Amino acid sequence: MQSPADLPPHDLPRNPPNDPASDYLIAPDPAANRLTRAVSGLDHEGREVEISVVEERPLTIFLNRQEIVTAMTIGDYPEYLAIGFLRNQGMLADGERITGVDYDEELETVVVRTASQTTFEEKVQKKTRTSGCAVGTVFGDMMEGLEQVALPQVEVRTSWLYALAHRINTTPSLYLSAGAIHGTVLCQRDRPLVYMEDVGRHNAVDKIAGWMFRHQVSAEDKILYTTGRLTSEMVIKCALMGIPVLASRSGFTAWGVEIARQVGLTCIGRMRGKRFVCLSGAERLVRDMNPDDVVEEDRKSRRKSAE
Repeated sequence: MQSPADLPPHDLPRNPPNDPASDYLIAPDPAANRLTRAVSGLDHEGREVEISVVEERPLTIFLNRQEIVTAMTIGDYPEYLAIGFLRNQGMLADGERITGVDYDEELETVVVRTASQTTFEEKVQKKTRTSGCAVGTVFGDMMEGLEQVALPQVEVRTSWLYALAHRINTTPSLYLSAGAIHGTVLCQRDRPLVYMEDVGRHNAVDKIAGWMFRHQVSAEDKILYTTGRLTSEMVIKCALMGIPVLASRSGFTAWGVEIARQVGLTCIGRMRGKRFVCLSGAERLVRDMNPDDVVEEDRKSRRKSAE
């Protein structure tokens, strides 16, 4: 597998050079059509206000001729979302050759076509609803495949964590402009690479997984940053993607921590300013930066930096 640095530039989508997030391979575009709309209302003092709110729309995912699921999504990167969802549900195996991905905006469907026949009937019949925003769905056994997971035991420098948190929190995004949305960022050391957003944190992770699968990007030296809670499904998805480090500005669930320890995933949460908590893999942390040197940021400063 190749890393982004090894891939030819034309093989990876990038933001325009004049974009404020041009150092990302993919970053949010708060001004994109169809992602938000203006809605009028009254504030706490009875004054009329107009705010930007996030759109959500259904997307039905097919694998070859089989309808798999309908997800609620903001509508960007439907191809990556479909591929990543299928990959994270175990319906696309490593090395599976995708012959086509057809998205129909009017019908709100995306069809992923593969060269070989896929077997998914049992998984489709066995569903588990998760605690995720926008109601996540897992097919088959949630723990299936974890016993074979052997994550690389890579070091994580605290200077990387602080740099990533600052960069991500000040990147223009739908979260900063409209709220009501989750973000997930694929990172390499102290550099954020791909930043995806969606109404459900699971969708955002699936978009990352789809991008990695489509471009054959390696996982062993990556960090996955999410704004959502570190639940069992988030930990399982990260582990099955082969990413050894999962970080969030939100908190943990007990089962999520238990699974992270079981598979050797470094799990870091409650990342706020100079503070964070590591509940799995703390022995792999390299404390190379004094927390007192980290500048605390409030919500107002993040919004101003992102404008």
